[in-house]
Amino acid sequence: MGATAVLLELDDAAHVPALAAAVTAARDAGEIAARDVVPAATTVLVSGLSRVDRAVLEDLVALWEPPAAGHSEGAWVEIPVAFDGPDLADVAAGWAVTVDQAIGLIAATEFTVAFCGFAPGFAYLTGLPPGRAVPRRAEPRTSVPAGSVGLAGLYAGVYPRSSPGGWQIVGTAFGEPLWDVERTPPTLLVPGTRVRFLA
Repeated sequence: MGATAVLLELDDAAHVPALAAAVTAARDAGEIAARDVVPAATTVLVSGLSRVDRAVLEDLVALWEPPAAGHSEGAWVEIPVAFDGPDLADVAAGWAVTVDQAIGLIAATEFTVAFCGFAPGFAYLTGLPPGRAVPRRAEPRTSVPAGSVGLAGLYAGVYPRSSPGGWQIVGTAFGEPLWDVERTPPTLLVPGTRVRFLA
């Protein structure tokens, strides 16, 4: 990216979507001439900046205040899920709850798309409380079916296509495809989107 890019680092991954949204809004309003705004786990990459744009961005970040916990203004997407995953019982055991209680906890969680990666249409969803972290599988599966809903660490995600994966699979998602090249944008779950899994 070179001298035209800035990497913004945050202490709290939950604030990444809001900062990315604020920078994107500044770009769309013509305040900065950034080419790309790319959120990741704890960073936001802003590329295509002139020296003047960098100074404006520095001022924006210095004045930016993270939203209150649990506050998000992103659009809602509800994803129907059959909680039939092969790892659901293990996740429930790790949480010291019944399978039905685990399903209830997941379905009650308000997730937010923090960033996208791994595969086209794969969104990393935050929202699980710290006590609900889920370890990755000791041995990844060579093939995880498309639509599989998985948990790993404090992230949730839906596999948009069949691929290898080491997340704990708790269910199968239905409904609108996560990735469609005929759609604008092609991905259903963009950073900042709020997501709820409907049992």
